[in-house]
Amino acid sequence: MSRAILLVLDSFGIGAAPDAATFGDEGADTLGHIAAACARGEADNANRSGPLKLPNMAKLGLFHAHRDATGSVAEGVTLPENLEGAYAHAKEISSGKDTPSGHWEIAGVPVRFDWGYFLDKTDSFPLELLDAIVQEADLTGVIGNCHASGTEIIARLGEEHIATGKPIVYTSADSVFQIAAHEEYFGLERLYTLCEIVRELLAPYNIGRVIARPFIGEDSSTFARTGNRRDYSVEPPSSTVLQKLADAGGEVVSIGKIADIYAHCGITHKVKASGHDALMDATLNEIERTRDRDTGERAMIMTNFVDFDSVYGHRRDIPGYAAALEDFDAKLPKLLAALSEDDLLILTADHGCDPSWHGTEHTREYIPILVHGPGFTPGPLGERGTFADIGQTLADFFLLSAMADGKSFLPDAA
Repeated sequence: MSRAILLVLDSFGIGAAPDAATFGDEGADTLGHIAAACARGEADNANRSGPLKLPNMAKLGLFHAHRDATGSVAEGVTLPENLEGAYAHAKEISSGKDTPSGHWEIAGVPVRFDWGYFLDKTDSFPLELLDAIVQEADLTGVIGNCHASGTEIIARLGEEHIATGKPIVYTSADSVFQIAAHEEYFGLERLYTLCEIVRELLAPYNIGRVIARPFIGEDSSTFARTGNRRDYSVEPPSSTVLQKLADAGGEVVSIGKIADIYAHCGITHKVKASGHDALMDATLNEIERTRDRDTGERAMIMTNFVDFDSVYGHRRDIPGYAAALEDFDAKLPKLLAALSEDDLLILTADHGCDPSWHGTEHTREYIPILVHGPGFTPGPLGERGTFADIGQTLADFFLLSAMADGKSFLPDAA
């Protein structure tokens, strides 16, 4: 059987992209700035200390890819002499630096249109949109209506939300409409229903995602978001490699928020998991479950490790991001040992979110492509002109029709 495992380290950029200045991100470097802070002793905490230690991803070529993307070796890092994987750095051609654009391009479908955005920092949403939401969802009103960090706005407005029953609505520099509500006082299913209503009402605004942000707790000191987040995305504009594989009778397993990002298009089996430990365990379970499929069948497992972005990148938590990377790296040997000799493993990212950068938004960066699989010679795969090279490679690997974008880096590919 043909089987591919695609792991997306959400927000793990490796240096400013050529067009980063257009996005205000010239000089951003998620990996490089984390490594520098670690080398200088600025990222020590209860979970880690000293230089950044990622020996397993290093052997797959991570720091080589970063060097090629930036022109210099990350501070505090010694490049391994012997590699066990092929590596590349890829630039994005999609119009934005958001989650759907990055993921869709990875799957072979770049976003060439402009998303809609709510640009005003306060009073962000049009009054007619808010009035329609209140009426359609039978609400007494909403609060928030601004650009905000999710944890900050919950701490600031959570008590008012509980007292009034009004959901918290907010946005960011991404094409997104986010709704925070208490799981018990407002109700989780009611929040999901509200998001579905908003998703429909946003059709004229061309907004990429509506995100349900449930939380628990009794006051600002105890409020905490839960793992019941749900993303309501528009469908990709054309068939991704996931959809092509599913249409060809293959199995496409989504773990974490992958299914939501692709609006469930091309997903044949969805696994819910929250937190990196649970996401890795679910990935290992799916590798084992799909191992005994009949010869000739094709399966793809795709996992998004979202905490790199949502818990550490957006919150500008350099020590936390470093510790999470080291924990992920320590789990890689178990995953590699679980693979069959014919399995294709790809580690990548969807954009950057430099925790040393100004603001709290994503950063326009190169992404790493780290590959372990049959026929690949350890070493460089060069700069890739688009994330879609990953989708084209997967189409090639699964013997599917070619994607419209991207160039395969599968050995012996035409």
